Amino acid sequence: MDLHALSVAQCVQVIQQEDRAVIAALEEAAPQIDAFISAAEPGFVAGGRLVYVGAGTSGRLGVLDASEAPPTFQVQPGRIVGIIAGGDSALRKSSEGKEDDPRGAWDELRALDLNANDSVIGIAAGGTTPYVHGVFEFVAALSSRPKTALLTCSPVPQPERADHMIVLATGPEVLTGSTRMKAGTATKMALNTISTVLMIRSGRVYENLMVDMRATNEKLRDRGARIITTLTGLARAEALELLGRAGNSVKAAVVMHHKQVDHAGAERLLGEQLGRLEKVLGDRRI
Repeated sequence: MDLHALSVAQCVQVIQQEDRAVIAALEEAAPQIDAFISAAEPGFVAGGRLVYVGAGTSGRLGVLDASEAPPTFQVQPGRIVGIIAGGDSALRKSSEGKEDDPRGAWDELRALDLNANDSVIGIAAGGTTPYVHGVFEFVAALSSRPKTALLTCSPVPQPERADHMIVLATGPEVLTGSTRMKAGTATKMALNTISTVLMIRSGRVYENLMVDMRATNEKLRDRGARIITTLTGLARAEALELLGRAGNSVKAAVVMHHKQVDHAGAERLLGEQLGRLEKVLGDRRI
């Protein structure tokens, strides 16, 4: 209540103390996050999409997570989609008035031609945003329905037409109502978890490495060479040369080394195993 009168050090201390609630909230919500990912996994592995819908901070976080998936995991653009009230301009300029329209996302959702392999997460820190709740009404009317979830930081009732509920109970914000703080942090971490686990389960990670990345610049070539060195034991120069012969595909380079095949042969082996490096290498841990 006396936030305005605190020193800089005291403000930092108070905010950081409250931020500890984020981890506790995520741990408490782990079974709900698990249940949603488990339901979404079969459809996503079969080629379905993960769609985030939100307004304000919630919408921006969904768009951020969606935009980071292709460069991190080499997933095709459009497999993870972020829809924000007010469109792309709302990423930089507030358009919170758009969040009051329960049909505000319908045109974009209609354009996606959603099906049963897809999953849609409505993100609403306060849990009541009409723009987000309208998503469940839209999906309920489809003949081939995707899985749905409401991700919220408030203890609100589960929407009747939402299949799953993920509650990140972070509690009141230090700055009352500013859900860009604890709620935003918890939401970002939950979305990171959901998208990353789906990528792991769909074969885009081997050990704890981003093997599905494609080295399209010098930074990524360096990272790719380090991954190849880790998985093959090759020296850095050899790893870089192999990466070049593999068309800058880390996964193909690893297969080329271990299976002693050329680039085309590596791509063929990966294709036969739906891109799963562990199956090509005969990993006995699975």
